[in-house]
Amino acid sequence: MIWRTVIQMTSALVALGCGSTDVESVPDTASTAAGLQAAKWGSNVTISFENGSVRYRSNGIPNHARQAEYAVPNGGGRVPNAMTAIAAPDPTVAQNYDFRIPTTPRKAARPTSTSLGTIGVMISGAALFNPYEGDGVTVATASNFTVKNAAGQDVAFLDACNGHPTPMGSYHYHALPPCVTAVVDGAGGPSHLIGIAFDGYPIYGDRDLTGRQLTAGDLDQCSGITSPTPEFPEGIYHYVLLNAANATSSIRCFSGEVTMSVAPMPGMHP
Repeated sequence: MIWRTVIQMTSALVALGCGSTDVESVPDTASTAAGLQAAKWGSNVTISFENGSVRYRSNGIPNHARQAEYAVPNGGGRVPNAMTAIAAPDPTVAQNYDFRIPTTPRKAARPTSTSLGTIGVMISGAALFNPYEGDGVTVATASNFTVKNAAGQDVAFLDACNGHPTPMGSYHYHALPPCVTAVVDGAGGPSHLIGIAFDGYPIYGDRDLTGRQLTAGDLDQCSGITSPTPEFPEGIYHYVLLNAANATSSIRCFSGEVTMSVAPMPGMHP
């Protein structure tokens, strides 16, 4: 099994020039281990704790239903559309995810932009990507479309979970995954922990501790906020995924120090 080694991510991430008052005021946190232990990890996920980090292992296949077919690039295009995509059987295949992520996240001097590929991991066993497709510009949720399959049925690019597989079979989300939050959240209640970003800060759905729905206006430039959550009642900085048809749908930048470095996966587009 291949370890994703812990190194400073300097070349893979681009420092953002604009500072944010919200980001700059993010406090360093105590260990997130207790909160992570309380999360409802899928049966396909194994977590363990050692030396100030959580080790996350999964097969990358989400523990919820997927489409039988997806709209995929025809001929290797990086960003398909309704004119260039075809309907094909779901290419999702097992991955070998094995990550060590810090359990004592620390704020960075300034945020760093997220790269294409995996930027965090979810309780469902699948990966989280940033909002963008392979060109780094096209927002997946803003560019969803359908194509007809051989039976004349509509086949979507993104499924109802705001996810899809890469052509090489790595399933991932680009936004709030309702299939995941439906398992851990009650109707009208608060969001619970649904993942971990590679800087160590937890990932949540779009409701605060009172059940109020959050919007992009409540969040900082990295889609983060400091507030109490069910797992961290004293408050913690965390990322919020939105069910939005724009770039606020996922994490565009890391507020914390990133020590995880993951090379772009082969065929990671779309």
